[in-house]
Amino acid sequence: MQKIIIASGPVIVEDGKVLLDIQGEDEFWKFCGGKTREGENLSDTAARRAREELGIEIEISDRKPFLMYVKKETPEGIVDILLVHFLAERKGEILQGSAVKKWGWLDVRKLPDNVGPNIKPALEYFKYL
Repeated sequence: MQKIIIASGPVIVEDGKVLLDIQGEDEFWKFCGGKTREGENLSDTAARRAREELGIEIEISDRKPFLMYVKKETPEGIVDILLVHFLAERKGEILQGSAVKKWGWLDVRKLPDNVGPNIKPALEYFKYL
């Protein structure tokens, strides 16, 4: 079992609204993004996941990423997760990927309770909150 996971994704904000989606086993709103693949750098991962999840291309507008460490306890043991988020601009119209349950533009000042633990800190880091 992999004990360290590095995941990357873009933070996309337009007109005071942040682009988030819900996918996977939980019901949390998250930035699109996911695990890096071998031979991929962090910005490549963010771009790939934006294409896979929302059918968009991105242009990274801030190369200094927001970083967050999360510890996840599993039956097999503790997994260290490093989340890396780049501020980015969306290119193209959104086309929901098959793994995405739903997506939306959420008001950064009125986020629901069920946002991932990295959402508000990342928006604060990029000066949206």
